[in-house]
Amino acid sequence: MHTRLGLSGLAQMVLALALMLTPFMASAQEPLRLTLDSGVVEPMPYAVPNFVPESSDAMVHSENISRVIADDLTGTGLFREIGRDAHISTVSSFGAPVQFADWKAINSQALITGAVSTDGTGRIIVKFRVWDVFAGQELGEGMQFASTADGWRRLAHKVADQVYARLTGETPYFDSRVVFVSETGPKNERQKRLAVMDYDGANVQYLTDSQSIVLAPRFSPNGDRVLYTSYETGFPRVHVLTVGDVRSRILQANDGVMSFAPRFSPDGRTVVYSLTQGSNTDIWAMDVASTATRRLSVSPAIETAPSYSPDGSQIVFESDRSGTQQLYVMPANGGEAVRISFGQGRYGTPVWSPRGDLIAFTKQNEGRFHIGVMRTDGSEERLLTASFLDEGPSWAPNGRVLMFARETQGAQGASALYSVDISGRNLKRVRTPAGGSDPSWGPLQ
Repeated sequence: MHTRLGLSGLAQMVLALALMLTPFMASAQEPLRLTLDSGVVEPMPYAVPNFVPESSDAMVHSENISRVIADDLTGTGLFREIGRDAHISTVSSFGAPVQFADWKAINSQALITGAVSTDGTGRIIVKFRVWDVFAGQELGEGMQFASTADGWRRLAHKVADQVYARLTGETPYFDSRVVFVSETGPKNERQKRLAVMDYDGANVQYLTDSQSIVLAPRFSPNGDRVLYTSYETGFPRVHVLTVGDVRSRILQANDGVMSFAPRFSPDGRTVVYSLTQGSNTDIWAMDVASTATRRLSVSPAIETAPSYSPDGSQIVFESDRSGTQQLYVMPANGGEAVRISFGQGRYGTPVWSPRGDLIAFTKQNEGRFHIGVMRTDGSEERLLTASFLDEGPSWAPNGRVLMFARETQGAQGASALYSVDISGRNLKRVRTPAGGSDPSWGPLQ
């Protein structure tokens, strides 16, 4: 079976990455599975020996690819790598029988083996298998991926995605990208420009220059476009940029009107955003093809930060119509809004989970900021973080991880990106070359 990868949209990845799936063997054994139905998970021990280089020019790629796979898996907090200095067996051939007793002896429950080669045209080919060590069985089927040389990290992410999916039963998220605001300079002269990166902070590329302030970038559903708010004209206005292009276009260009906080509908055909006319701010929607607009909320309050449900039928947003900043849900075509947040403090920046079951938000209470989640009716609220300033959550494509911005007190207002599991576990910083804010997690590529 052969499957073609989609385009990444970035200039350096214009060449399509050919995704080739080839079965090697199947297993009738009940698969090894890490259950994620509770907040406390004992990390599964696993081993990933260096992938076997099957051609002389594949040595460096084999080491790098196996290292990124391990970083992806260990970085979830769900898996614990058994270091290579503890390995008893070595893997010298992709087709050699696995010495399961040697891997059991070091308590490796899962084993990932693989090989890397080149085909003489500049493409890298990676094949791999996943093994249940104690059952002595392969999990699923062996597979192989192929890419141009500059796509080796994507190959590693794709292998890790397959391993993650087989061992957890969850949809993966490693082969994805994040658009965010890169921040440099002191707080009173902060320069902000749009940037895009791999989910783990690698391969940062800048989409705009630093001549104007940019805020709140949002990926389109297929990752080919980015919505954001720009002060390029001196006035906040919604822009849309095709990833890989150097120029954007203003989506809402009425003079004297401020537009901001945009987000695509799940089908990418509509943009919902906030529009300020005089002293009033409401939620509006624009048809992308025709640019026809319609007003969705009618209130003297400030209403902003809209986000669609995955099926496109509802919108969650923040409003101060009750006297304090709270969360509301209304039909996607406008109509009566229902308040869903009732805890102590102020709620903002809501975003619907891709699974449809949760809404993430920023909460401010008693001088602290939190990233939290609640059911779509407002029940079962859980706060995942607490700090001087946490804000702007964005969901991973599988709905299990959130990325957000954290500003540290006393660090000249420097902001950095962090991620956290929806259980509140595995809080960690996402390494970027400079400060970062307003992350928007894109789809699987």
